[in-house]
Amino acid sequence: MIDREIILTPEGFQRLKEEIEYLSSVKRDEVAERIRASRDFGDINENSEYDDAKNEQAMLEARIYSLEERLRSAIVIDSESVATDVVGVGTKVTLQDMQGGDVVQYAIVGSAEADPSAYKLSNESPVGRAIIGHKPGDKVTVAVPQGSRKFKVLAIDKA
Repeated sequence: MIDREIILTPEGFQRLKEEIEYLSSVKRDEVAERIRASRDFGDINENSEYDDAKNEQAMLEARIYSLEERLRSAIVIDSESVATDVVGVGTKVTLQDMQGGDVVQYAIVGSAEADPSAYKLSNESPVGRAIIGHKPGDKVTVAVPQGSRKFKVLAIDKA
């Protein structure tokens, strides 16, 4: 059971609902058919096909349960109420790396939606945690595994 809040954007909430729906209908039916078909291979006590299908069913049910718990604990960020005067969940922040000069833009999301390769930073990540609450013009030092990095907040928009 999840004992902490899960922060989601409206898009993340919808994707979560869609994944639960897919797993609960299409995937469950596929696994049930695989179980039915594996029974035709003979005695289920010595049937590896049946064992594999039952294991897949158990993992699928655990995944569905986990996603449903996440959905129950979700707090959906209302994009209309997101303030753009400071960095927070639901904002898109433009940062300049003070060492290299590179400029990058990240959407700040809850940990359930984080995807650094898609420029979605978790509010719980080292960079996300460090820049939350800062304003354009602020310089922020972030502790990273390689030491520390300095960033300047250039702009904040709604994500």
